[in-house]
Amino acid sequence: MTTASNEIITLLDQQKQLLDELLLSLRQEIAALASRDIAALESILTQKTAQLQQLQQNDALLAACADITEQKQQTWFKQKVAGLDARLEECKRQNDINQQTLEQSQLTLARFKTELLASRGKSGLTYTNKGKPAVENKGKGIKA
Repeated sequence: MTTASNEIITLLDQQKQLLDELLLSLRQEIAALASRDIAALESILTQKTAQLQQLQQNDALLAACADITEQKQQTWFKQKVAGLDARLEECKRQNDINQQTLEQSQLTLARFKTELLASRGKSGLTYTNKGKPAVENKGKGIKA
């Protein structure tokens, strides 16, 4: 193998490691969503951003390799890329699960807010021009 081949193998191995770390971050994210741990979510977001940037940088380095076109035809290259694609699909699935969890959580909070508003002021419950529930507090009227 040439030096360029070794560089490509190293970059592909780094991509696998980064995808493994990203998948772990996504799994930690769903745990933080479940426990509503805002500090952990912020930390995980920072980690995910750094991991995605590093993945992007490695992709650019791979594309810039001298004999990448030749190496793409090699069996070992195709096997490594297939493994990376499978790991990337796992990350995408986990990200979709996290997104659905977050959306359901937001819907639950919106319903809870509506129930609170309704119980707080049934007579003054109205809706804004955007269809959001609101309580109208006009007081008991004007006294002269």
